[in-house]
Amino acid sequence: MTKPTSGSSPWAPLRNGIFRALWLATLVDLTGNWFQTVGAQWLLVEGRHAAILVALVQTATTLPFVLLGLIGGVLADTLDRRWLMISVQAAMAALGALLAALAFAGQVPPALLLLLVFLLGSGIALTAPAYQSLVPDLVSRSEIPAASALNSISINVARAVGPAIAGVLVVGAGVGTTFTVAAATSASYATVLLLWRRPPPPLRDAEPFVAALRAGGRYVRYAPVVRRVLLRAGLFLVPASSLFALLP
Repeated sequence: MTKPTSGSSPWAPLRNGIFRALWLATLVDLTGNWFQTVGAQWLLVEGRHAAILVALVQTATTLPFVLLGLIGGVLADTLDRRWLMISVQAAMAALGALLAALAFAGQVPPALLLLLVFLLGSGIALTAPAYQSLVPDLVSRSEIPAASALNSISINVARAVGPAIAGVLVVGAGVGTTFTVAAATSASYATVLLLWRRPPPPLRDAEPFVAALRAGGRYVRYAPVVRRVLLRAGLFLVPASSLFALLP
């Protein structure tokens, strides 16, 4: 834990070198995730049944959060978060490279494309809780609200600029190049994590997976504030996710 810094600047966490490096790596990686979404939709938008298939790209991207969100949270609490993120990001880079190679070869049938997008979305769903859980270890307690706000900014900046840059790449260099850049962003994220010489986390007795899952459910059940946050998030995210499926 770092020492608290004076003042209440919303940018204060960025003075911490480790947080700044991970924040920038996360921003780049999130932008790359949008490259993959735009590239996948581009491959399907002029094919047969395009209206359904393009919308299914959004389903394949977000469904992993529904299926694996709780699992990702439990893994973040029971495993070394840094190595969990490194492993998943390396796997995502490999999948992204495979998708790029198939796109260059013109051998990406819709079913395979949606499967790869689903697997890449699964990687995001597994790493997001681990990164969020790392934040309190990177900044002082007083800076946690600012760090959380900065993470929200990175999500929205990536959402704003990612599709725009991806569109330029698709038109100028092709879908295969777009997928290649996306794979490189995952590899860069894993590299930043590898270069981070984090002190070994304290040893603790690992809680059984099912017991940890139940404990999380009990916590939410008896925490009215958390239930309200989840309700408001759901009321916003469900229709917002539908919008992204309709935009192409």
